Amino acid sequence: MVKEILISVYLFAFRILFNFFKLFPLKQKTVGVSTFGDNIYYTTEALSNLSDEEIIILKDGSCRYPFDDTNATIIPFSLKIPFSFIKSVYHLATATTILVDTYYGFLAATHFKQGVTCIQLWHAGGAIKQFGLMDPTNKYRTTKANERFANVYRSFDYTVVGSEMMAETFKESFGLTDNRILRTGIPRSDVLYDRSMKDRIYHDMLTKHPMIKNKQIILYAPTFRNNQLTNYQLKLEIDKLYRELSDDYVLFIKPHPAVTYEISEVYKDFVYDVSEFYDTNHLLLITDLLITDYSSIPFEYALLEKPMIFFAYDVDEYSFTSGLIDDYEHKMPGPVVASTEAIILAIKENKFNYKQIKDFAKQWNEYSNGTSSLNLAKHLTDTEEKEKERAIG
Repeated sequence: MVKEILISVYLFAFRILFNFFKLFPLKQKTVGVSTFGDNIYYTTEALSNLSDEEIIILKDGSCRYPFDDTNATIIPFSLKIPFSFIKSVYHLATATTILVDTYYGFLAATHFKQGVTCIQLWHAGGAIKQFGLMDPTNKYRTTKANERFANVYRSFDYTVVGSEMMAETFKESFGLTDNRILRTGIPRSDVLYDRSMKDRIYHDMLTKHPMIKNKQIILYAPTFRNNQLTNYQLKLEIDKLYRELSDDYVLFIKPHPAVTYEISEVYKDFVYDVSEFYDTNHLLLITDLLITDYSSIPFEYALLEKPMIFFAYDVDEYSFTSGLIDDYEHKMPGPVVASTEAIILAIKENKFNYKQIKDFAKQWNEYSNGTSSLNLAKHLTDTEEKEKERAIG
């Protein structure tokens, strides 16, 4: 009850401030509101090559993406920095294009002017968990909260997808019609086609950790669980992995940014904490085998056609609390296991169906072909229409 009151007060204040700034004229500029960062980074980078318009990035408190090499103006989007927060609302009220990469409650309090386009880039190329209108926890929320969520979804003029599979998911999850789907591909997936980036990332990693040379890289990237903030326990049995695999492999671990854990110094040449990597796709470029669970990472990793294992030790509990797609165990492109022993066995016996991985990649990435950022930037600037007009003229 207290939480709902606080949210209502916040949205009321936001609405007052936003409506005041709506009195100012629109400016031809793009404003990206960033929590994850990657899709907005690649989109605005491509946009800056096609247009001279102003680009503003509003970084919320959890965004770790640096945006260092962009021409964008970076502004903290946080109530803890009042002046920056007010500037952020001003830019939201006066921009012609708004890019967002997750759910933002403030959108329930905004009614953009005519001529403004709001595009949801989202932060996943596929869906294993149910979200939005399909989230199983909605039934425990208040009517007011569910109405607020629906208002946020209605504020999206378009949502970007990499496949028809994801288009159907967004139609159900956000209540979208087909004409509000942009089939440009997922911007951040472009880097997975960049061989020079792969070489550079590996060289930097090798310089930092020379012991990984001639070893295959296993990346463990589990999804976040609500109970991990206060009592996180790494379920992988590192000692067993070390005994069985350390001659040929090293293990990179990338937990959720909110999670902390400790690894014994005994395994320092085998286990590496790579949580400092702000762009997970950079890590995927140099990963030989992925271990995950209910994360969306496999949808893009499949583009590399490399093996993956799904360590779903709590699948029944997670399905009940967070909601999973139907027939999860059979739809994943790799072994679904519940123990460290099963992980070791799958690796040693090479229990991977590479055709299944390739088919999975094609199914979820039909529009993500290495030019997704450019495709979206062209849409934002009407570049293709202008090129057609020049050709006709």
